Amino acid sequence: MKSLQGIRVLDLSRILAGPWCTQTLADLGADVIKIERPGSGDDTRTWGPPFLRDEQGAETQEAAYYLGTNRNKRSVTCDIGKPAGQALIRELAMHCAVFVENFKVGDMARYGLDYDSIKAINPRLVYCSITGFGQNGPYADRAGYDYAIQGMGGLMSITGERDDLGGGPQKVGVAVADLMTGMYATVAILAALRHAEKTGEGQQVDMALLDTQVAMLANQGANYLVSGKVPQRVGNAHQNIVPYQVFEVAPAAGGSKDHLILAVGNDAQYVKFCNIANIPELGVNPLFAKNRDRVLNRGQLVPILEAVMKTRGKADWLAALEAAKVPCGAINNLAEVFADPQIAARDMVTHWQHPFKNDLPLVASPIKLSVTPVRTDLPPPLLGQNTDEVLRGVLNYSNAQLAELKQKEVI
Repeated sequence: MKSLQGIRVLDLSRILAGPWCTQTLADLGADVIKIERPGSGDDTRTWGPPFLRDEQGAETQEAAYYLGTNRNKRSVTCDIGKPAGQALIRELAMHCAVFVENFKVGDMARYGLDYDSIKAINPRLVYCSITGFGQNGPYADRAGYDYAIQGMGGLMSITGERDDLGGGPQKVGVAVADLMTGMYATVAILAALRHAEKTGEGQQVDMALLDTQVAMLANQGANYLVSGKVPQRVGNAHQNIVPYQVFEVAPAAGGSKDHLILAVGNDAQYVKFCNIANIPELGVNPLFAKNRDRVLNRGQLVPILEAVMKTRGKADWLAALEAAKVPCGAINNLAEVFADPQIAARDMVTHWQHPFKNDLPLVASPIKLSVTPVRTDLPPPLLGQNTDEVLRGVLNYSNAQLAELKQKEVI
């Protein structure tokens, strides 16, 4: 038994925010039917290299980007630009609990697949729309892309090195606005499902990348609203805590630069750090003893610590700091991440039997449930791999009906 077993999701989303949401629902046991354009499918199928290589080492058309976002789903091809394709989607929607789409505002209405149209045939349905700017407001008609949203939503204004050090606005290394919108959408859908189960009433979930980006500013957004002061970029430092940043340490073997993260979260940890660093006097210095004072006097303290940190190597520092329970960490590349024994112990890589490759490694879901663990049974599907299976199993379509749809290039 899986947590969402018995919940069927009709997924008309593509690229990242929507598929990230539906992949999480699929991991939790939902039957996610991914609707894709015949012949081409989800845009991310072609977003490579890298592309998956088959057992003979030949490059396939399955991009790693797509593989990382579509596990545990079933792929059905359907051309929603054709009336027969629209009718097919409406018929499938009658058998689903959730409908997810990330088309531009107004597009689904043109196809007769908007919330009001679908609600008329399935009032219990939870209908989730994911757009750049939401269903209303002056920007509603604009297309929204993660990169632009990171800029518009303020994230890039607080990400990157300080301007006086030659820095400038910097995006995050992954599409965090998309990913966080997908996660918020998942939470909203689960809440709406709970309501539907209790009342029989579905609803529309209106998710916007810009809304999510503003919400996830978290303490930085609160800093501005409370103080009226615009937070600035501080590179790898923290706006509210000192010392909480990357420090260069003594070079590793071969003379290359090495770094670690020091994340002192309270005054007691700061005293421990000062003792480990053989600078106990700084632990009781009234200029630095309290975090409030360390933040105010950051310009005096950090240069002293930068010099101290360069006196010892990374392994030495990490061993001493971890033993004293002072928060710290290495800065790993992805090869080091996936070689980390903690990652292995937490089963953060799963292996899938893909049609093109046995034992395909993919990043696992981080959700750990003791009674209803996540699914690991359906590898990311090939384009249209499950079309006949779904239409037969869900809609009881005959071979003749399937043949007619194929002949008309609807599926």
